[in-house]
Amino acid sequence: MLASSPASMLNQKPPDLGIPNRFNLTSSRFRIIWAQILAREGLSIFVSDEDSRIVSTCMLITAPNLLRGGRQHGILENVATHPDFQGRGHGRAVVAAALAEAWKQDCHQVLMQSGRADPRVHRFYEACGFVPGLRTAYCARRPAK
Repeated sequence: MLASSPASMLNQKPPDLGIPNRFNLTSSRFRIIWAQILAREGLSIFVSDEDSRIVSTCMLITAPNLLRGGRQHGILENVATHPDFQGRGHGRAVVAAALAEAWKQDCHQVLMQSGRADPRVHRFYEACGFVPGLRTAYCARRPAK
C-alpha cells in the first residue's frame, strides 16, 4: 500500500484504473485536472500499488465545519480499483488509509455515496465501516445547456 502525498505524485501520470474515459477528456485536459486535484488544499489522494503500478485509489475531501464543535467533516469520493486487481485488498487499503487520515484530522464523520446498484459494492463499503441508511442523500444535477 502506498499513500502518496500530492507533492510526490505531481510528476506522475494519472493512474489507469481500467475505467473508460466517460467524459472524453483530452490527455492534456486530463493532466491539467490531475495537477489541480493534487494541488487542492483539503484534498488527499490515497493509492495502492502493485509492481510499481497504481491499481487502486480514492479521494478524501475535508472541510472546516462550524457545527459539531468545529470538527471537520470528510467526504470520500472516487474509490476505484482496476478490475484486474479487485479482491486483493487494494480498495480496502486505500479506504482504510483515507479514514485514518480523516480521524487524524479530527473529522466527526466521513460521508460516502455510491451510485452502484451491485450489492457486492455495498457489502464492500459496509465491511470498510460505512453504515447505510443513517442519512438521506440528495443530488442536484447541472441543468442541460
